[in-house]
Amino acid sequence: MKAMVLCAGLGTRLRPLTEAWPKPALPFLGQPLLRYHLAVLKAAGVTAVGINTHHLPETMEAVAREECERARLPLHVVREPVIQGTGGGIRGLRDFLSDGDFIVYNGDILYPVDLRPVVAMHQASGAMATMVLLPMPEGEKYASVEMDAAGRVRRIAGRGPGGEGLMPWHFTGVHVMSPRVFDFMSPQGAEDIFRDVFARAMEAGQGVRGVRVDGYWSDLGTPSRYLATVRDVLAGRVRLEWLGADSPLAGTVRGPGSSWAHPDAHVCGATVEGPAYFGRGVRVADGSFVGASVSLGTGAKVGSGARLQSTAVFEQTEIASGETLTEVLAWGAHRIPAPLTGR
Repeated sequence: MKAMVLCAGLGTRLRPLTEAWPKPALPFLGQPLLRYHLAVLKAAGVTAVGINTHHLPETMEAVAREECERARLPLHVVREPVIQGTGGGIRGLRDFLSDGDFIVYNGDILYPVDLRPVVAMHQASGAMATMVLLPMPEGEKYASVEMDAAGRVRRIAGRGPGGEGLMPWHFTGVHVMSPRVFDFMSPQGAEDIFRDVFARAMEAGQGVRGVRVDGYWSDLGTPSRYLATVRDVLAGRVRLEWLGADSPLAGTVRGPGSSWAHPDAHVCGATVEGPAYFGRGVRVADGSFVGASVSLGTGAKVGSGARLQSTAVFEQTEIASGETLTEVLAWGAHRIPAPLTGR
């Protein structure tokens, strides 16, 4: 089975971070976010991966090639000079994907679950597409997927034939598709996979099904959600089994306080409360304080007397002596607010 990871988005809500990295290439607890996607897909039986690129295409392709080589997965890349939307992006990989059912996976989520039962259910149902769903997250305003009691999706974001007794669900960013989906795509131009392609297919009588797969899910598309996901992983709220050796905590050792540290991280002399993560080459000076929900990426340095609480420090970033950071993403000279309440 093949899979596509959607990688063309602009990531405007995460600027200035996305001026350096496309969202799937963003470092997250010492590794590109894409590595976690590939671990889930490989565990589901995927044997080759395709991506679309648009924003920072050279960076995205370089990260994808390195990560796919590491995972021993062949990579197919399509560059979009003009961004094509989710439907147009999938259409761009038609030649790569058309030889059987395939998985499409959003590039900006963390969702470590077993997708093998979803693939089996999709293939047994004969549906054109199977959407992986969860109950709507409390307080969020994502467009809903409306499904009937038989598991048939009847409306998405207000589009589709509708029906009686429909319940709203949240789309996780993962679905399995049959090549029949390409029959309902426009020959060219940007389009949305749900509002355009699936809406046409459902009106034509094609089956789109939904299946609930419980597990931790996060969209890392804003500073607050990124930091909340760091917090949740370090607090043990995320089951990491399906990431295997690609878990962000694999290869670390338990450090001072409640922390995980790369073997060559140096944190002696600092007060560590944690939970915290110290990546490769991190240096934390004596007299500094590291509180809860803190991650320090590769090569980060923390000066004496600095105090960090609920903060993600990105690669090669220096925190000045005496600097105090709370609910912030720190990258270079940038200090990006990431409030964890009222988000």
